[in-house]
Amino acid sequence: MEDEFVSRRKWLSRERFLDLMGATNLIPGPNSTEMTMHLGYERAGRLGLIVAGACFIAPAALLTGLAAWLYMTYGQLPQAEPFLAGLKPAVVAVILGAVWKLSKKALKSAKLFTLALAVALAVFAGVGEIPALFAGGLLGMALLRISAAVTIGALLLGSGKTVHAAATASSISLTKLGLTFLKIGAVLYGSGYVLIAFLEGELVENLGWLTQQQLLDAVALGQFTPGPVLTTATFVGYLLAGIPGAVVATAGIFLPSFLFVLALNPLIARLRQSRWTSAFLDAINASALALMAVVAIQLAQASITGWVSMAIFAGAASVVLFTRVNSAWVIVGGAMISAALGSV
Repeated sequence: MEDEFVSRRKWLSRERFLDLMGATNLIPGPNSTEMTMHLGYERAGRLGLIVAGACFIAPAALLTGLAAWLYMTYGQLPQAEPFLAGLKPAVVAVILGAVWKLSKKALKSAKLFTLALAVALAVFAGVGEIPALFAGGLLGMALLRISAAVTIGALLLGSGKTVHAAATASSISLTKLGLTFLKIGAVLYGSGYVLIAFLEGELVENLGWLTQQQLLDAVALGQFTPGPVLTTATFVGYLLAGIPGAVVATAGIFLPSFLFVLALNPLIARLRQSRWTSAFLDAINASALALMAVVAIQLAQASITGWVSMAIFAGAASVVLFTRVNSAWVIVGGAMISAALGSV
């Protein structure tokens, strides 16, 4: 998104992009989807928000729904591992490229750089993303406005656990299916991969609607198809109630994001007008950038494991940093090269 809308189309400044990114981390829901909605709102108001969100979600939901139909028809997923093996290191390169570009604006002082480093170390030490983000914002606001001599590490201690509610009824109806995914969409913080824990607790343990294997297959499809990982809901909905279930589950999990962004976007400019809340946004932006870097490092550890993945990562990073090739082509290229050379 940074590459497409800031660098190429110049629809908004890098500072405004950072503010949107930082604010997005403060609300529940899938960050990538909500950033898309913010960009749509910036370009064309409320209608732009709806169009951008729908266009971002629809292709992934349709592809995931098709995959769910194939899964139900043939009983297994198509072989995707050769493509995934090359896709992942290319994605890492794209993320690191974005971190590098955004860091020039987000880390504009030694205090913000120190804050970002502290947040990254806290997350590596086991502190949850959300507590680290909020603590970074509050501490950063204090450091930037009153230069309080506070030990950063002490304020970043906390727990990132999220408690999920239990369901009682066992029958599967479209209403209950929609409400279940509406609830998940309304409280899901952080990366789309946090969805896995919510689905396991709600649909496997509490409701018994899915088996562990079905859940793993659903998550695999959400990863492999383009777009937000939360289209895993489309797959699950289809398994449970066919096409109507896929539609209801998809609508339920994404609806809260539309409402949250609609409420938040107009407030961001006001936050910039106050010195205190402006400092808070600066600190949140630096903290969010630290979280991006942590995710990139964790993905790199999991996906760069052999000479093929290392070569793909190095090539992708060079293209991202030194050329103007669209990031989407970099990712597709990594997947195709891996498929041609064989899995790592």
